[in-house]
Amino acid sequence: MSKLLNTYHNLKKQDSQTIYLFKSGIFYLALEDDARLLSNELQLKLTSLNNESIKCGFPCSSFDKYKLRLNNLNKNFKIIDKDTIFDATTYQNNKEIQKLINDIKKIDINKLSITEAFSLLEKLQHTINDYDN
Repeated sequence: MSKLLNTYHNLKKQDSQTIYLFKSGIFYLALEDDARLLSNELQLKLTSLNNESIKCGFPCSSFDKYKLRLNNLNKNFKIIDKDTIFDATTYQNNKEIQKLINDIKKIDINKLSITEAFSLLEKLQHTINDYDN
């Protein structure tokens, strides 16, 4: 957790107004001042990160709900996932593309019918068009 705290403090030095959410397992965590703010604004429970630091968070499965709530508060926030910093839209697009790539990896091309192949290409096209918009 000290790596998270170090990253958090370095990011806050660069931009103190942005809220940083760290993806940690199946949760997004806010630390220190960001945790206090989110606890007050979104009624998230504060817990101890260690003896000196606090955190709060929400499940990854609730991302869309909290993204909307943060946007309604007019708060700029970024997601840190595997040492990469994303804005919310880029992060969501990246997750959708990763899911699509994983789905493609599971396809057994030798058993794919022409209809299934066409449907797959159509799905790819829609995903790419949605990403561009």
